[in-house]
Amino acid sequence: MKDIRKTVGIVGARGHTGAELIRLIARHPSLELAFVSSRELDGQRVADHVAEFGGELRYENLSHEDVANKRADAVVLALPNGKAAEIVAAIDATAPETIVVDLSADHRFDERWYYGLPELTRSRYAGQRRISNPGCYATAMQLAIAPLKADLAAPPVCFGVSGYSGAGTTPSDKNDPEKLRDNLMPYSLVDHVHEREVTRQLGLPVEFMPHVAPHFRGITMTVNLWLQQAAKADALRERYRAFYAGEPLVRVVDEAPWVSAIAGRHHAEIGGFALAPGGKRVVIVATLDNLLKGAATQAMQNLNRAFGFDETQGIEAEEIEAEEAERP
Repeated sequence: MKDIRKTVGIVGARGHTGAELIRLIARHPSLELAFVSSRELDGQRVADHVAEFGGELRYENLSHEDVANKRADAVVLALPNGKAAEIVAAIDATAPETIVVDLSADHRFDERWYYGLPELTRSRYAGQRRISNPGCYATAMQLAIAPLKADLAAPPVCFGVSGYSGAGTTPSDKNDPEKLRDNLMPYSLVDHVHEREVTRQLGLPVEFMPHVAPHFRGITMTVNLWLQQAAKADALRERYRAFYAGEPLVRVVDEAPWVSAIAGRHHAEIGGFALAPGGKRVVIVATLDNLLKGAATQAMQNLNRAFGFDETQGIEAEEIEAEEAERP
């Protein structure tokens, strides 16, 4: 049988997530990197910035029309919020058959786009060619809350801490290692876009307080949940294990997971299950790498599904196999 290879282009490849996507595509047996668009890196070899990528492909400073005219099988938009619309319009006009995965928040509230958090929304995928990748914080919150959504007596309260890679590469207080040293920086404490995103997707109000810390990558999400009925920690833990049974990129653990153990890994971890006296208040902790399961790995899951490949193809097999072996 002839090898089926699909081409993928990336727009906004200068950032941390763009580099992770290039690494994932480079080792994917059925994908080929067609182009990478970056104004700042125009003309430079991709291999000089991403060691895992071989070949002579160079970054290009492409116009919206140039991107559409490349006619790649898929285009991943790794751009800041508010920058996707004109590129999508150009693709719609010239190459509407192209699969578009938008990593920004621009289409997460658009019903015409499939919201691609596979572990929770896989059943909604019906061949859509416009895919909105969930936010990193939003992924952690939803994975932590979803199994108990029907049993809640009050809005979930979520305390999130991200490494400074989540603030991107444009210099700011939130990605300045000197200002973050020995510090924990709160920001956007009400009405954060990921708070609105999770509220919309889960269909219940969610309260979220984000912070950025001195580490580079990884999110810790501590979620406080009030239950309608008293519960036992073991029963809750087993409920989560049953809910995520067969999901290679979600691991349910006994203790509260550490962010240091998730950096560079493709899966999310959920644990803790600490019950307050009376059994109606439970605190659950979720961790994930904001650049991987919170962005690039999830984009790869969505690309694989759109192309009809196995959802975890091209994602490190040894990690998935290890997780499956550890399942109870």
